[in-house]
Amino acid sequence: MLGVLGHQVYRRLFTAQVVALLGTGLLTVALGLLAFDLAGARAGAVLGTALAIKMIAYVAVAPVVNAVVARLPVKPVLVGADVVRAAMALCLPLITEVWQIYLVVFVLQAASATFTPAFQSVIPAVLPRERDYTSALSLSRLAHDLEALVSPALAAVALSVLGYHDLFLGTAAGFVASAALVLSAALPARAAGPGDPGSLWCRTTLGTRIFWGTPRLRSLLALDLAVAAPTALVLVNTVVYVREALGRPGTDLALALAAFGVGSMVVALCAPAALDRFGNRAVMLTGAGAVPPVMLVTTLPSFRAGEDTGWWVLLGLWVLLGAATSAVLTPSGRLLRDASDEATRPYVFTAQFSLSHACFILTYPVAGWVGASAGLGWSAAVLTLIAALGAGAAIASWPRCPPRTSVVGEDGAREHHV
Repeated sequence: MLGVLGHQVYRRLFTAQVVALLGTGLLTVALGLLAFDLAGARAGAVLGTALAIKMIAYVAVAPVVNAVVARLPVKPVLVGADVVRAAMALCLPLITEVWQIYLVVFVLQAASATFTPAFQSVIPAVLPRERDYTSALSLSRLAHDLEALVSPALAAVALSVLGYHDLFLGTAAGFVASAALVLSAALPARAAGPGDPGSLWCRTTLGTRIFWGTPRLRSLLALDLAVAAPTALVLVNTVVYVREALGRPGTDLALALAAFGVGSMVVALCAPAALDRFGNRAVMLTGAGAVPPVMLVTTLPSFRAGEDTGWWVLLGLWVLLGAATSAVLTPSGRLLRDASDEATRPYVFTAQFSLSHACFILTYPVAGWVGASAGLGWSAAVLTLIAALGAGAAIASWPRCPPRTSVVGEDGAREHHV
């Protein structure tokens, strides 16, 4: 898998991804401290609103922005998005009002909604071989998991000698380094031709129409829902499981989140061999099918506060959930690549980026609001039901031999087969 890093262009792009993720991790820690400084006990409400704004930017802004920039060379788009993100990070230390956080977060996340799909869509052109691209997907999953583990540790070390405002400088430095690495890479030109849809509306909706016209991608939407449920449970409620249900010290929160990341990393490492042997359908549906039963058992720790065995059960369940979600997420880029050509690939990757994050608009409130009002057990039960519906829909809708379908451009000039 690491052999793909011998490809010079991909190595620079992967390094850009890693440094940008590390910067984003520092931003998460510093933003929480900034919210507490400005809002005190209401910091949670501020961060919740900021998270909602992030999802809105991802869901609503990404397709429109991609439609605007899709015909531009990819390198200026990526570098420009990084520059905007760095500028917004530098604005954060100057903030004195809560509403300014919301404004800066929206612009920053809109830039991320521009950068991420464009970045993901260029990798298949850089690594056209199936095995190389699969290795790149596994490395990308590992980068996200390592960011979740390394960034908090880096932030903790930095905060021992610096103020939290200095973490924003680290975030900006990460984005600047990402821009420099992208600028130095020889990226392939975007494909363009007479089949490109003409109107802004047609370009905005093209990715969604390709999704709707492709059975495997319709199944991927259901899989996104199945993954959003356990992810929301872990990210939102782990602190409640650890501190309230099990009465563990705050340091164990990091261990529980690390367990989820370790499970994801193990599967990401094994993914290339598993996909070669079993294929996308078997690996992804197995991961989705494992989510509901594992989540069903997660209701137990909330009713066993104070029992020593509950802590080890929680760690084991989080490892399994991390592994199951990674089995779905890691190969998803292969489906997107196979269902598109070079001209339509940015639209398809953007549609996946937007639609997958739309699932979190449902699961985040369920994890937080139901958990706060009715308890962890009911929150886990509702999320388990959502995961079961998503997994069941994916299994039922993904054909073993998917038929060829098509999407016709607005001008009717070209038929795109997937």
